[in-house]
Amino acid sequence: MRLVLDHQFRLPAAASYHSYMDARAGFVLVGGNSSRMGQDKASLPLRGKLLVEQVASAVAEAAGSVTLVGAADRYRKLGFPILPDSFPGAGPLAGIYTALGASRADWNLITACDMPVISASFLKSLLVAAESCGGDCLIPSGPSGRSEPLCAVYHSRCRAVIGAALDRNVRKVMDGLQGLRIATRRVPEPDWFRNVNTPEEWADYLHG
Repeated sequence: MRLVLDHQFRLPAAASYHSYMDARAGFVLVGGNSSRMGQDKASLPLRGKLLVEQVASAVAEAAGSVTLVGAADRYRKLGFPILPDSFPGAGPLAGIYTALGASRADWNLITACDMPVISASFLKSLLVAAESCGGDCLIPSGPSGRSEPLCAVYHSRCRAVIGAALDRNVRKVMDGLQGLRIATRRVPEPDWFRNVNTPEEWADYLHG
């Protein structure tokens, strides 16, 4: 089931966030192999920090906490809490499952580590929308309509459905959400979901 929210993206007032903070948690997925980049995407330098640090800071500000999900040895020096994948090598759907299994929050903001444009204010707006969406998860989309499940908000009750999908060897994230009430939210600005997978995309972002 899909629930379509207001297509017009708005940033809610900052005062509306604070009463929700105890019901939220944030996670950044860092378990990918970065094979097309040729080096670890999360460790790319950006504005004096690593890309993953920039993303994690935005997630922490939005959700009140942040935990990395992936290779503990690779990122322990950054000082963030880290969870090893429950299904190593099974892709981002497994990372979402791992995050939900460790979270004590109802609503969980989960993002990829390779999104240099996302901001805390944008991520907060997704959380606010999720908490009133009436669904099990909020999956935004850009102007093209393409779903963005790696910059999305998941209720803890999603975990059982995702776990069952992983047991069936489902690996695509949207396929793993079948059976859940998915709320969608159209975001007119495409840059929020910009990610970097290749050296060319990274250079284009830096010099664009």
